[in-house]
Amino acid sequence: MGEIVKRGWQQYLVQLQRHPLRTKALTSGLLAGVSDSVAQKLTGIQKLQLKRLLLKVLFGFAYGGPFGHYLHILMDKIFKGKKDSKTVARKVLLEQLTSNPWNNMLFMLYYGFIVEGRPWVQVKGKIKKDYPSVQLTSWMFWPIIGWVNHQYMPLQFRVIFHSFVACCWGIFLNLRARSLALASK
Repeated sequence: MGEIVKRGWQQYLVQLQRHPLRTKALTSGLLAGVSDSVAQKLTGIQKLQLKRLLLKVLFGFAYGGPFGHYLHILMDKIFKGKKDSKTVARKVLLEQLTSNPWNNMLFMLYYGFIVEGRPWVQVKGKIKKDYPSVQLTSWMFWPIIGWVNHQYMPLQFRVIFHSFVACCWGIFLNLRARSLALASK
């Protein structure tokens, strides 16, 4: 079994080297799907909501992977790929003030409009109500991940690391939303 995993990892690294954008997009989509599948099961959904799952996979594939791919290349160009503490802190700060709020807003819009199929007025109301707490919670968690990512991860692994943590983050957010909904009943 270990040999199969080792060969699979080696093939993955080859694909990451030859086709970095495609591999990151596929990985991000796959991890978004894993996150949603686990979240659906943990929140008590008996039958997997396939449409929701596929739409989450699409978001990870079409947006999460490609956005992260180009963001990290741009960040390394802006900061010349340095990994000293001051540069890492600047990268994390820039990421938290720009892409982090944008990603949260875009996901909430996508989820409301596309995944749930809600009208603008409902999506707008939900964002107005929930976005501040989502963003504040995000700023308590993601800077640490950003620090680890920029300090210790080679460029080619940053999107994959981020996508893996986002997979866990998505499960946490779903469980949190469910517990808040149960508490308000």
